Amino acid sequence: MMTSTIFLSLLLALLPCVQSEITLIQPEAETGHPGGSLSLTCKTSGFKLGNSSMYWIRQVPGQGLECIVYYYSSSSNNYAPAIKDRFTASKDTSNNIFALEMRSVKIDDTAIYYCTTDWVQDWGGWTYRTAKMIFGSGTQLTVEPRQKSIVKPKLSAFYPPKSSSKDAVQAAVCLASDFFPKDISLQLAFGDKPNADVTRPSVLKPD
Repeated sequence: MMTSTIFLSLLLALLPCVQSEITLIQPEAETGHPGGSLSLTCKTSGFKLGNSSMYWIRQVPGQGLECIVYYYSSSSNNYAPAIKDRFTASKDTSNNIFALEMRSVKIDDTAIYYCTTDWVQDWGGWTYRTAKMIFGSGTQLTVEPRQKSIVKPKLSAFYPPKSSSKDAVQAAVCLASDFFPKDISLQLAFGDKPNADVTRPSVLKPD
């Protein structure tokens, strides 16, 4: 009976030491435009955010991982030169959210952004450093130019002069200008002849 009592006491003492599963939840994708602003969020659980070192790590297409933010508090942090003065990290400990405010974003900021930590909660309210980084699922950020509005083309037709020769080769010209997007499909009709569909990519560079 004494052995059972001791075992039960030890089991109850160890229950607070059972650590919750650590999760870092991020949205799958975000889209921005050059010069604009947006926010990336990371919902944390299973550890004390306020006592933990957090990071934002990104991976540009075709390149390796790049640590761009280390953040413990507003007075203890570090930013990579490429994003310093444009990006600001913060912790919302009441909602367990680690955020990254992004201003004046560039097309070069297109990447997968990972929320990461290497500190987890231990029993007794203490924290310890793990041997590996714990990653969130990552958010695919795409920074792309704003789409211009569709502009209908201006059409001008040029017809060849009449020729008395039956063997003369004649051509009619249709000029399309000032339109967007810069691809166009035209349908040409010559008198009682069947229509002809002509599709050509633009020979002009987009604005």
